Amino acid sequence: MKTYHHIFFDLDNTLWDFDRNSIETLRELFAKFLTPQKSIEERLWLEVYQKTNQELWEKYKNGQVTREEVALKRFQWTLNYFGIEDIELSSKLSEAYIQQSPRKTQLVKGAAEVLRTLKDKYRLHIITNGFLEVQLPKIELSGLGEYFETITTSEECGCLKPCRKIFEFALQKAGANPQESLMVGDDLEGDVRGAMEAGIDAIYFNNTGLTVPQAGIQTIKELIELLPILMP
Repeated sequence: MKTYHHIFFDLDNTLWDFDRNSIETLRELFAKFLTPQKSIEERLWLEVYQKTNQELWEKYKNGQVTREEVALKRFQWTLNYFGIEDIELSSKLSEAYIQQSPRKTQLVKGAAEVLRTLKDKYRLHIITNGFLEVQLPKIELSGLGEYFETITTSEECGCLKPCRKIFEFALQKAGANPQESLMVGDDLEGDVRGAMEAGIDAIYFNNTGLTVPQAGIQTIKELIELLPILMP
């Protein structure tokens, strides 16, 4: 096996369980702010929000909206779907989500065990898309901070994965070169193809099983599968 010295990880849904933490937060917000709206069903509200959020993030990646617009409009558009036009309520939801969500601490299964084991042999780093004030609390409050030497955010370098620039920025920050580095992430395009285009080997964490494995891309379904690969 090739010798690596630096392992770069994605954060959301690779280490920090974004889906579970986000839904938990959204349910809390629904109970606090929207329970009086008897015509709205929580399940449908969650579905509409998640679809809207994904749509806005795609626009953000393409430079069509700003980060501020993503934060506000994902709630504004969701409320509009249910016939509620209330900018003040949208702002309250946005502020509460940004404050509460990063404080959730649920990790992806096996994350802590894998990081504890790898830390003795490798230098560990994070490369993540997202807002700086949201991503850093996630890392610190969930106990992930102790494992990583560097944390690179898309906001910091002005480029979202799979942009090659963010990987080159992270390598420089870590004092690493591509040949001795490996990227692990759950986004086939953003994490895996992005890293490979920057000359970094990558492992695809296909934790949903929905994406068809592709030739030439090493794939795992659980983080614990990294250990026999990297700690033979």
